[in-house]
Amino acid sequence: MSVVTRIAPSPTGDPHVGTAYIGLFNFTLARQSGGTFILRIEDTDRGRYVADSETRIFRMMQWLGLTPDQSPLQGGPNGPYRQSERFNLYGDYARQLVASGHAYYAFETPEELTTLREAAQAGGHVIDVPSRDLDPQAAQARVDAGEAAVIRLKVPRDGETVVNDTLRDPIHFQNREIDDKVLLKADGFPTYHLANVVDDRLMGVTHVVRAEEWITSTPIHILLYRAFGWPEPVWAHMPLLRNADKSKISKRKNPTSVEWYQQQGFLPEAMLNFLATMGWTHPDGREIFDLAEFERVFRLEDVTLGGPVFSLDKLRWYNGKYLREVLSEDDVARRLHAFLQGQKSELPLDDYFRAVTRLMTPRMEVFSEFLEKTGYFWSEEYAVNEKAQAAIDGAQDLLPELAARLKNLPTFDADSIKAMFHAYAEEKGLKLGKVMPPVRAAVAGTMESPDLPELLATLGQERVVSRLAGAAP
Repeated sequence: MSVVTRIAPSPTGDPHVGTAYIGLFNFTLARQSGGTFILRIEDTDRGRYVADSETRIFRMMQWLGLTPDQSPLQGGPNGPYRQSERFNLYGDYARQLVASGHAYYAFETPEELTTLREAAQAGGHVIDVPSRDLDPQAAQARVDAGEAAVIRLKVPRDGETVVNDTLRDPIHFQNREIDDKVLLKADGFPTYHLANVVDDRLMGVTHVVRAEEWITSTPIHILLYRAFGWPEPVWAHMPLLRNADKSKISKRKNPTSVEWYQQQGFLPEAMLNFLATMGWTHPDGREIFDLAEFERVFRLEDVTLGGPVFSLDKLRWYNGKYLREVLSEDDVARRLHAFLQGQKSELPLDDYFRAVTRLMTPRMEVFSEFLEKTGYFWSEEYAVNEKAQAAIDGAQDLLPELAARLKNLPTFDADSIKAMFHAYAEEKGLKLGKVMPPVRAAVAGTMESPDLPELLATLGQERVVSRLAGAAP
């Protein structure tokens, strides 16, 4: 069977890491079988619609490399791929359910519904909608006469609906506990339930892989599939991403916008690798693997349901591993330079930039840390922190001598500089811990910097000597 999967985000705000997470698993499942991955925009909730959100979703998917086979951008044989462009379609299917007796017109006013809900809550049962018992012909006549009505699903009173989820034991829902959901609003707009099922069917979706928060909606969707006489897709509800305290991930406790991670300089490969471990473990225990490897070994049934923790620290660790162990030095430099250009930096991509990047790669996790840690490489107007100033003040007798020694080195490379420090320390009867830190403080303004001989070699002889001379009285 050729697998067809989809994600169907709503354009209601920032592109969410949850969409990327679910998108990764749907993309991979489709790719494994040579199937189809669809990106559909569910934009019928006009009250929450954000104009530029759709474009930002497309950009997120492009950044991650999760390119859909069918979408509003690419089109496809089952379009359009925006629900707002399929508006008339849903009404036809809703009325089809009315005609078959699986749905009904409901005329209750908002005030009447409020009273009915209060009564249902007090009685401990689902809302009892009076319109359900109207004669279908009489209800149709009222609609034909122009009376406002919604269309509701007519849930069976007896029996149960069972959700057979690939990742769980069968989940049983008693039909008496499922209320008659609105399928089509009085303004003609569909609700999520109707539009979702109709679109999945018409787009040939075979596997519905989505977050577990949709489990309670699934019996409604199953009832709709049955009412239409359509076969159910395969259901798989992925565990929700969690904060460290196991609460559902939210922007109050974790950045949830993928754009934030882009702006911080995270790598898309690291993000995908990290997301792949949310509820799934590589069979060989590997932590670092690319998208192709994930596609090779992933099995949907191996997903676990323990509530994966979306740890920013762990994601930073992944990103650092990619910078230091996966990408080449040249790739890191090129990507960093492109990132900085996006931040309006005008640093040239030259040998000096590459050398600084090579020095700093072990000392950064994300690209946004680069400029804040390297100011002394680009300007003589760099800050000197309190600890560094104390080191400078305590070595006023050493700095002029060290400046002179460094100035007279015939070859200003890391090995020669290192040898000079050792020779000077031995000559003066000092430990290197007394000799090198003041130099670091003077040339960088901080005690936290890369390997000192390499740092000095990168800065260059003239600049180093000048800074040491300037730090001495």
